[in-house]
Amino acid sequence: MTAHDHDDEDPFDRHEEETANRVTAPMQPFTRQQATTGGLILLVGLLVVFGLPLIAL
Repeated sequence: MTAHDHDDEDPFDRHEEETANRVTAPMQPFTRQQATTGGLILLVGLLVVFGLPLIAL
């Protein structure tokens, strides 16, 4: 008996009709407010990563 002899459905088997409606993240629209928030978070992160070591010198 092999692993393929069973009649159970594979839970990881994706059906074609399910994947046809899937949208990936880069294709989803975002607002100007979301882009601004992301930019501010990036700026704060860069200040922490590069600013704190320069201050500690």
